[in-house]
Amino acid sequence: MVSSTTMAAAAAAAGCGVGVGGGGVRAPGVLPLASLNHISIVCRSVEASLRFYTDVLGFVPIRRPGSFDFNGAWLFNYGIGIHLLQSEDPGSLPEKGEINPKDNHISFQCESMVAVERRLMEMGIPYVQRCVEEGGINVDQIFFHDPDGFMIEICNCDNLPVIPLAADLQQQQRAPGAVQLGACKRAVAAAAVVAKQQQQKSSVVPSSSPPVTAAAAQCGVPSSTAAQAIRVAEESSSSHISCA
Repeated sequence: MVSSTTMAAAAAAAGCGVGVGGGGVRAPGVLPLASLNHISIVCRSVEASLRFYTDVLGFVPIRRPGSFDFNGAWLFNYGIGIHLLQSEDPGSLPEKGEINPKDNHISFQCESMVAVERRLMEMGIPYVQRCVEEGGINVDQIFFHDPDGFMIEICNCDNLPVIPLAADLQQQQRAPGAVQLGACKRAVAAAAVVAKQQQQKSSVVPSSSPPVTAAAAQCGVPSSTAAQAIRVAEESSSSHISCA
């Protein structure tokens, strides 16, 4: 069994903000936020948008407050809500034809870019692809519009490490050649691998792992356990799916 302390140590060292209501790191003086709740989208037709977000993106319709005196719909999945609002003047909404990746959009992480592209082709939904390379890490992106021209991105952006700029600068000053912090998901997963390897070397299951110091959690410097986990994550990162 993987120690929860080991996983928390790796997550904290990777900047996941463990202990802040399950959300991100919160600086002193800012609003006491916990997580993203929902986004609202003004629609020409709530019915058309409802079909798109359920049939294409897999959102589930949920109960909407009965006190509302305007047309709309609420949906939920993937930990966030989509609130559809019927436009009072549908003809005034701007038409969007070209898919511009630099336009306003919401992005979803996916399990298979190949499966997403195949499904979009089957449904006849136009899309464009982009590839981003950063420090040897490849990220694939697919962009397409909802019925009102609001852009949706599907990506494997979780491949990229999450590194606060201040922590990155401090780390470079202290150890210029140090390994970069992996994304939260990979660091925690790698911690499980490290813990398993350690347990296989010993017949005694450790009750806990060395905790991450306050300085390490704040400035982004990994503890020895977390650093080892991150190195494992870098060595076992998933392969790139070409956009060609």
